[in-house]
Amino acid sequence: MFDGIWWRARTGSPWRDVPERYGPWETAYAVFRRWQIDGTWARALKKLQVKADAEGVIEWEVSVDSTVCRAHQHAAGARKKGLTVRAGRVRTASRPSRTTTAWGAHAAG
Repeated sequence: MFDGIWWRARTGSPWRDVPERYGPWETAYAVFRRWQIDGTWARALKKLQVKADAEGVIEWEVSVDSTVCRAHQHAAGARKKGLTVRAGRVRTASRPSRTTTAWGAHAAG
């Protein structure tokens, strides 16, 4: 039965696919779940880590995965100079109109 639990953990298959040679899948699942709830798996992992660390088998390194980089929520719709895409259309970014003064309007006319 213990081998059935390991088989399922190693393959990632559904519990119903545990081979019959390991016993009924319901029994393997019940034992797995009981040990998960009462902390048996956590204690076993902790003991294995302590033993492996004492033997120098584990290297405690920090690894940062930078494959996901998220922008701030307000950066998602920020206007940019040049082209913008809205609702599937490409539009040019609007520019503010120049201020027209009384003497500027007279000179332009």
